[in-house]
Amino acid sequence: MALVEDGRLVVHNVGAPSFRQTMRRVTGRTLRVPTMAERLASCGGQIAYSNVSPGAAYFLDPDHFGTVLHRAGSFGAGGVPLTGDDHLDVTHDLAGDVEMTARFCTRIVPSIDFSLAVLWLANPDLTLHHEALGSPEHLHALEVTDGLVSKVVETVKAHEDRFDTLLMIGSDHGHETIGRSVHIGNWLAGHGLADEVREGRVGVASQGTSALVYATDGARAAVEALLPAMCQEPWAGAILTGDALAATGLSGDTILAAVDTARHDETNDHGIPGTRWLVEDGEGAPEIGCGHHGGMGPGETRPFLAFVHPSFGHGEIGRRTSLVDIAPTILAFLGLSSDGMDGVPIEPRREPPRVS
Repeated sequence: MALVEDGRLVVHNVGAPSFRQTMRRVTGRTLRVPTMAERLASCGGQIAYSNVSPGAAYFLDPDHFGTVLHRAGSFGAGGVPLTGDDHLDVTHDLAGDVEMTARFCTRIVPSIDFSLAVLWLANPDLTLHHEALGSPEHLHALEVTDGLVSKVVETVKAHEDRFDTLLMIGSDHGHETIGRSVHIGNWLAGHGLADEVREGRVGVASQGTSALVYATDGARAAVEALLPAMCQEPWAGAILTGDALAATGLSGDTILAAVDTARHDETNDHGIPGTRWLVEDGEGAPEIGCGHHGGMGPGETRPFLAFVHPSFGHGEIGRRTSLVDIAPTILAFLGLSSDGMDGVPIEPRREPPRVS
């Protein structure tokens, strides 16, 4: 994302371990609303085990209301560093996911110390950044990840007589195959905005298969004038501005547009349909043929998320749900208020008992 520093737009990689400190330094805060860790701080608390990027892990609880365990550094409530056996010293790969899950099952599942415990796996997201969808490596990562979820479920069943922590298990993203790439910053520079890009009046933050376009007040009109031409480019699937941009949840004084890249009706070598354009971020050569995410494609918007608790039954959701319903659903399950939140708790529709 881009932050305004000394009047310039500076694009930052939010996955960096130092980004929460950078955001606090530049804006005076981290997130605009309370995290789940903050909401639960006085009623059981939250602990998160994460093997993804440091930034993603730390923004589960950027202000240290609960506990976050991560290979780049583990912290307890109040930001107290955790060392030795209390630190999550695992590798950033499938083996690290396996070790992290084993530790989660040993230390968290038998415990009654937390209201919410999060297990956030690196895979299959990590594998797909470097391998093709449908490849043997992808299928192996899915098999291992599926087994890790099963291990958590089985461990909960073994302790269900005294278990009362809600468990959340997931991985970062779904993926789409990358067939081509584009550098939107270079495109803007080549269409008359080289000075604006170089001097930080215009910035492009890659999200993978989408991008956020930022502009300061003095450059907005020039960028807006180029959007019709941008819409004609083969890499531009949709360009969201105004109300359409706000409807995605994106807002800010300098965010001008979001570009969702085009999707093509092609099939990769393993029979997986659909390819996307990758927005280059300048941090490395694009891995064409592998997976990526960040836009609104059908594959990338379907990651997995599982909740585990002994009291869960079977039910069916009879309405359209949204990501913003997840947090209220967690709070409702824990018997807490979700007042002031955009979403509403998801209540499954259960069949009434049969009368014989």
